[in-house]
Amino acid sequence: MASMATMGLSQLVSGPTHRAGHTLDLVFCQGWEEGGGVEELTIAPLPWTDHHLIRFRLNAPPNLCRGGGPIKMVRPRRLMDPDGFLTALGEFPAASVGDPVDALVSLWNREMTRAVDTIAPERPLSSNRAKPAPWFTEELAAMKRKKRELERVWRSEWNESDRTRLCLYLRAYAAAIDAAKNAFLAANIASAKNRPAELFRVVRGLLNPVAQDGIPDNSAARCEAFTRFFADKVVLIRSGFDTILTAISEDVTRAPACPILMDSFQLVQPEDVDKVLGEVRATTCILDPCPSWLMKEARGGLAEWVKVVVNASLQEGIFPASLKLAVIKSLLKKPSLDPTQLENFQPISNLPFLGKVMERVVAAHLQAFLVDTDFLDLAQSGFRPGHGTETALVALVDDLRRELDRGSVSLLVLLDLSAAFDTVDHGILLGRLAGMGLGGTVLQWLRSFLEGRSQMVSLGDTCSAPQPLTCGVPQGSVLSPMLFNIYMKPLGEIIRSFGVRCHLYADDVQLCHSFPPVTKEAVQVLNRCLAAVSDWMRANKLKLNPDKTEVLLVSRKAEQGIGLQPVLDGVALPLKTQVRSLGVLLDSSLSLEPQVSAVARGAFAQLRLVRQLRPFLGRSDLATVVHALVTARLDYCNALYVGLPLKTARKLQLVQRAAARLITGAAYREHTTPLLRQLHWLPICYRAQFKVLVLAYKALNGSGPTYLSERISSYEPMRTLRSSGEALLSVPPASQVRLVGTRDRAFSVVAPRLWNSLPSDIRQAPSLLSFRKKVKTWLCEQAFNE
Repeated sequence: MASMATMGLSQLVSGPTHRAGHTLDLVFCQGWEEGGGVEELTIAPLPWTDHHLIRFRLNAPPNLCRGGGPIKMVRPRRLMDPDGFLTALGEFPAASVGDPVDALVSLWNREMTRAVDTIAPERPLSSNRAKPAPWFTEELAAMKRKKRELERVWRSEWNESDRTRLCLYLRAYAAAIDAAKNAFLAANIASAKNRPAELFRVVRGLLNPVAQDGIPDNSAARCEAFTRFFADKVVLIRSGFDTILTAISEDVTRAPACPILMDSFQLVQPEDVDKVLGEVRATTCILDPCPSWLMKEARGGLAEWVKVVVNASLQEGIFPASLKLAVIKSLLKKPSLDPTQLENFQPISNLPFLGKVMERVVAAHLQAFLVDTDFLDLAQSGFRPGHGTETALVALVDDLRRELDRGSVSLLVLLDLSAAFDTVDHGILLGRLAGMGLGGTVLQWLRSFLEGRSQMVSLGDTCSAPQPLTCGVPQGSVLSPMLFNIYMKPLGEIIRSFGVRCHLYADDVQLCHSFPPVTKEAVQVLNRCLAAVSDWMRANKLKLNPDKTEVLLVSRKAEQGIGLQPVLDGVALPLKTQVRSLGVLLDSSLSLEPQVSAVARGAFAQLRLVRQLRPFLGRSDLATVVHALVTARLDYCNALYVGLPLKTARKLQLVQRAAARLITGAAYREHTTPLLRQLHWLPICYRAQFKVLVLAYKALNGSGPTYLSERISSYEPMRTLRSSGEALLSVPPASQVRLVGTRDRAFSVVAPRLWNSLPSDIRQAPSLLSFRKKVKTWLCEQAFNE
């Protein structure tokens, strides 16, 4: 049963199915549960057989009918040629250089609209008519008409020669359909090759083109209901802060004085604009004058236009008012949630393309300033170069394993914040920006970016009235994560002042407190720390949610957690044996078995989807899809899988073998080691070692987080040896590492040991790319005994 559950199958029979009282007949399903797609499952004995009759009813989703609605105005994409667009647009008018930025943005919108209207004017499209398959071309339509003509000729005379001619044409028509479908799929996959989320959306759309967006009603009333709900939620949270009287010092929110270190932006050049336009995502907003993909493809001729507008904004210190309106898309927080309940949705801001270009330019300047001043908290891993969820989890699990090895008990507290990005106080944030050394037009531009914003909710073709915003930073913006990290800067210092470790990823705050099991009063230290965090959150207009805050007990024995229940805002936080941290399931013993089982189930589900596309994809395209949807799941945070027991790692290895067979078309019983060697895929255990070695290389060469660099140190012998110049690392002595789980799986122990086993030329590789190539080749030799 465990193996079937790993593959995402549920067993529905719960009683005996045989006269002797045994359960011999089983019903497995995937994606349906009893009470949903499978109903009225009954088991009844039969007089003529030893086995019982299992009877149930399947409720398949009804076929979606063609939707009616008003006529939509659309632009044919086939007419939108980048060269024709640039010809219609023309050069930037020299007379407009030096105009205010708001006037320049109005000119931009007006001229872009005129140019796209010239090459691809809008035309009406009735939504009542059936939509053809996206790969169905005009040539196929002509062939279909010819096929019908040959059918009519044959049916009129019933001549054998006409039948032969029709059969030959049917084969040619089928081959043309396959070729068109293959070309369409290959083009879509190539366009989303380096974007796993976009590739997942493309594949899901191809497999289920009539899928709903999760919102059952796109009416104007529903749209306004979303607008009121999102606005009232923020107002309710903020009003709660205004009514709470606390004795919090103003020092909690006041930023320390700092001389101005950056008061102006460096103006952009055409080559800078071309780079930014190439990097920004082609997400079109309904407020854009033309599709963003067209602007990206025509970026060579748009460089001067964008340069003038962006430089005017940077010089004036003004973010254009027309770019401050955000279009809100309501997304379900989880696919399993009820789409009729508004609280199950989260708002994601879709912003004008030109505004995102300006944000990316400013973000590059701000990121360079943050790196030079080393302003951000060392424990903050969100949206920082060289940092990520994997580095944060590697550090967290390493701390927990080392403490477990010392015999300590650890409490991991995962704080939950309600609408954190939406309740950011602009005054406090601007004070922090000034406190870090920003001034002049830089601070003026950021103030203009924050203030005077508004949003409206869009459902289908319906939009609500714009709603003004007085706080928050827009989710979906380029600058917002960086500004939020600055806003959260003081929190890490407060937590560490109590001797409690913390790990931050944007609004994901995790506290880790370890202590000997006999020191029960240590939980009071954690309670005082949580109280200080709660006070800081209230003073900074951020709302903690105690009901959704989780606590994981990590200890050798479960009974060691008795009496260790922390308290947050008067609410006792129950201890759990399993929590999800940054997408990874952590359990009390750090075995990672729940995580591995969940990853295997999800990967097998994706393999079943990809298998439906196999007849229409070439091997390279199929490998791209498998890598994005399947092996990417196996590789997410796989540095934590190093040293996994073979019993646990086998679940992931089964997925990899199935993926290799799918790509190569091998039979089920064919040995997979030659397939993995042919695909140049490392087995699961070696992939984990590869990831650990890459993290170690980054940590040693300054491109990784400081909190990982501190965990490994160079080996310095007491006297000069031949190995002194071989870039070896110091391995913790056996007296400090007693448990097998720590010796084989803790990063601070495993990384030095794996690093020292590498040949000297690999350890001294000049670049990360060279190191990755050499390490993978070396590990392949180890894995396949080459």
